[in-house]
Amino acid sequence: MSQKTESKNGSRRAKENLSKMKRIISQHLPKRSSLIPFLQDIQKEFGYLSTKAIDELSRSTDISANEIYGVATFYTQFRFSPPGEHTVRVCQGTACHVRRGRQILNEVEQQLKIKAGQTTEDQRFDLQRVACLGCCALAPVVQINDDIYSQMTVIRLKEILEHYE
Repeated sequence: MSQKTESKNGSRRAKENLSKMKRIISQHLPKRSSLIPFLQDIQKEFGYLSTKAIDELSRSTDISANEIYGVATFYTQFRFSPPGEHTVRVCQGTACHVRRGRQILNEVEQQLKIKAGQTTEDQRFDLQRVACLGCCALAPVVQINDDIYSQMTVIRLKEILEHYE
């Protein structure tokens, strides 16, 4: 694909995204009490909160980008990088913690070459550190997409991740 074609596609995509942002913004009153619904709708549409989306929201609502980031970073439901094809969640709750949950998280980070909250360069995986997956009797636990893997070990983890590649 030529640079001209890529530029044209990028420009078209930017216009489409701006149009989507304007639609989302028009669905709520432009005030602080609507900030969380704004953020939820933006993330639902785009999969994450991009810098451009936050800047546009700030311009359209007169809520500073700083304040928007302050609210968005407070809640764990919001993400700031595009999701991967497969979402890996590593439980760090009490039961998982005492059963080497941190070691499992470290191993996932090493194998995927990313830190919690990031997405791999090839967009195959994103990694999330979660407070609890609600499977305490099965600790330590890893969730990939909708699949729960219990009594996780470093050896099993490698085999399981290979299954998703």
